[in-house]
Amino acid sequence: MFAVVRTGGKQYRVAAGDKIVVEKLAGDAGETIKLDDVLMAGDRDKLQPTKGLNVSAEIIAQAKADKVVIFKKRRRHNYRRKNGHRQQHTILRIVAIGDHKAEKVEKKIAPAKEAVEAKPAVEAKAVPKPATKAKAAKPATKAKAAKPVTKAAKPAADKKPAAGKKPAADKKPAAKKAAPKKKDA
Repeated sequence: MFAVVRTGGKQYRVAAGDKIVVEKLAGDAGETIKLDDVLMAGDRDKLQPTKGLNVSAEIIAQAKADKVVIFKKRRRHNYRRKNGHRQQHTILRIVAIGDHKAEKVEKKIAPAKEAVEAKPAVEAKAVPKPATKAKAAKPATKAKAAKPVTKAAKPAADKKPAAGKKPAADKKPAAKKAAPKKKDA
């Protein structure tokens, strides 16, 4: 069974066993509250009258939402204001809708778990792979001899810059050239 409940100016479609986050409601964690503003209720395709119907829910926690930043700015007036807040909300677990309790939801889930556990044990065991022949180890190859160094390597600081080029360390960003002025004819 499901119901559409209004609380905190918002509407929520709930069923027994659901968890919802709503605007702050009075109460501590573990308490049970009743939501009386039921807009619609039904069981699959059939709608039921909502007169006198209420939804009972258990408070799981009182929490705060993520921080919301408020930033006000007026251009060219040096006006900037930054504020923020964290909205208070309540986390609820729906226990029952009218006389329909959450146990019905658990019964629907339980047969599926039993079906998974009832599978034959053969599928559950890992089938070992057939043994394959080990690849023959390749004989060790001779290590390549390092080429003899004919010229001694000089450190980078001793190198002379190429003709017409400045060394990389002394490079400065090139200044932008001014565009030629156009003469009026």
